[in-house]
Parts: sequence; C-alpha cells; structure tokens
Amino acid sequence: MSYVYFPGCSLHATAIEYDMATKAVCKVLGIEIAEMEDWNCCGATAAYAVDRLLSIVFPARDLAIADREKKDILAPCAACYHFLARANEMLREKPKLKEKTNKVLASVGLEYKGLIEVRHPLDVVINDYDLENVKKKIVKPLTGLKVAPYYGCLMIKPPTFCKFDNPENPQTLDKLTAAVGAEVVQWSEWKTRCCGGALQMIKEEAMMELSRRILVKAEEYGADCIVTACPFCHMNLDMMQSNINSAFDLKLHVPVLYFSQLLGLALGLSPKELGLDKIKVSPKKIVEAVAH
Repeated sequence: MSYVYFPGCSLHATAIEYDMATKAVCKVLGIEIAEMEDWNCCGATAAYAVDRLLSIVFPARDLAIADREKKDILAPCAACYHFLARANEMLREKPKLKEKTNKVLASVGLEYKGLIEVRHPLDVVINDYDLENVKKKIVKPLTGLKVAPYYGCLMIKPPTFCKFDNPENPQTLDKLTAAVGAEVVQWSEWKTRCCGGALQMIKEEAMMELSRRILVKAEEYGADCIVTACPFCHMNLDMMQSNINSAFDLKLHVPVLYFSQLLGLALGLSPKELGLDKIKVSPKKIVEAVAH
C-alpha cells in the first residue's frame, strides 16, 4: 500500500496536527506515503469563483504529477479530497475540458492522463487496510469514551465522486470509532449537518449559529468529544468554540479530534506525536482517561 501524499494548504498550517497524526498512524499501520513534490493548492477556496477553467487546472496539475508517479493520491483534507476527486471525474467525462486543461498543463511540461484515483485515508484504513487488521494493532482500547462522529459535507457528497461512504447515513467514522473500543454516539441527524465552513469569512454569525447547534447537540448526547476528518469543520468547531461561547453566552467544552488522532491514541502513540497539544479546546481529560 503506497500512495502519493497530498497535504494541501491546511495540513501545513492551521491543521498541522492532522498532518502529524496521519503520518504517525500510517507509519504504524505500514501504509507507505511520500509527499507529492511541488504540489499546489487544490483550488478549494477562491478558484471556482474566479475562473471555472482555473478551478480545474489547479487540481489537474496535482493529478498530472500523481499520474507521472503512477500512484493514487492520499488526501486527508476533506476539501482537497473533494476537489481533487471532482476534477478527476470531470476530466475523465469531458474530453473537451480535458483538452483545454492539458493545453494549459503543457506549458509546465505536464499532462493529465487520468491514470490514478483520489483516496481519503479514512477510506484506505477501512476498505484497503481493513478494520479487522486495525483491531489487531490496538494496544490501548478507548473503552468508556463516548465519541460523536462528525462527517460534514465535503467528504461524502456528492456520491458521484465521493464514493466510499453513504452520503445520507455515512458509517466509516462510526465503524472506526467502534473498532478502537469507544462508544459511538448515535446522532444520525446531526453527523452530516453543515458547520458553515464556507461562510466563515463572509458571514461569521451564520457560521457560528450552524456550529453552535452541532456543539450543543454533541453535549446533549453526552459526547466526550467530536471526531472529524475535515480541517474546515475542525476550525469551526474547535478554534471558534470560544467565540461561539462568547456570542451565545454558553460554556461549551467539546474537544474536537481528527480521526487519525483518535486512532493514534488507540495504537499507543503519544499525545505529542499526534499533535493533541495543538487543539484549542483541551482534550486533557480524554488523554488522561486513555492513559489509565
């Protein structure tokens, strides 16, 4: 199992702990990853609003680099996974778009061929590595920990190219949570609710209201933490949690972990290796519970 690793912008900046944990977990599981050389932004932010062709060329350049390596891309960021997979599907289905894109790519000595797939590490762990093999690696079962799996939007929709889970009732995070010995919070109507990620820079009040609802429900359901696989969702639910508390006069304290951090704890990796000290809402109680 060998992949071209695509960290994207977030995992080299605001979500560096996700990068740390994903690399550490892959090493323990024997999943070989090597960071893509000279990768560029997938275009998940402003590219689509600026120019439609540009929004395809951005991810197409990364896909062309992976084509050259003849290895599938492993993209932990839900947005990167979404936009890379979207471009891959569009270029395969639209010959004229592929031709236009390759004319641009030719100027930098690249060609999109459509030889590889875009994979999310959650998909790889569940469907390639297999959960039964994961269970064999568990050294610290997370018994007694109540975890609320939160999927958000970008990783599971639309099913035309986000194919590894059910878009209406996804189960991969649920299955992984159960596999590491934790109790899965059954909050099906909330685990796919939008956190308002796209509104963060343009309508912060609306974003905070959407995220507030999710955090309040997690507490109501008795969750010790939320687990996600999206840096946008993590930013809204973790980094913005204190702002939400101030805005709505609340006292929420819901740690938000990346799925690789949760898995890493069960695999016996240290909190420091997993970047748990970088989470804004302290997961101290979770770390202490696992240690005992």
